[in-house]
Amino acid sequence: MVHLEKCDSHNVDFIKLVGLLDKDLAERDGDEHAFYAQFNKIDKLRYVVLAYDGDRAVGCGAIKPLDNTAMEVKRMYVLPEQRGKKIASAILGELEAWAAELGYNKCVLETGKKQPEAIALYLRNRYREIPNYGQYEGVENSVCFEKLISE
Repeated sequence: MVHLEKCDSHNVDFIKLVGLLDKDLAERDGDEHAFYAQFNKIDKLRYVVLAYDGDRAVGCGAIKPLDNTAMEVKRMYVLPEQRGKKIASAILGELEAWAAELGYNKCVLETGKKQPEAIALYLRNRYREIPNYGQYEGVENSVCFEKLISE
């Protein structure tokens, strides 16, 4: 049975999962990886959710403030052998609830066009595509989404 735990970016399980995520993204993004990597530092992430199957960390995600109204979803990852079990949706839902508890009214995120499974995840969870924001404006491989989390 998978359970979720809140922590911050100093958690060793989170650090290990992010290492696997970065390896996967480096393969997918190729020469563009360095551009994206600069926006994916984890040392100051205060809001992290980990998914555990027993005592084994199998997935993660985080949020960080983007502005006064939005939290940005970062570092979403589930181990390949654990995919298809709705773990990522559970993590995402927990992150959205946490953002709402903290007083934010929407979550935004960027993902790559070379990550069709991530795009499908966000669409399944009622995110809508928006124009690329901030550092992703004009970046051809990026696609951005948002979801209102409080009415």
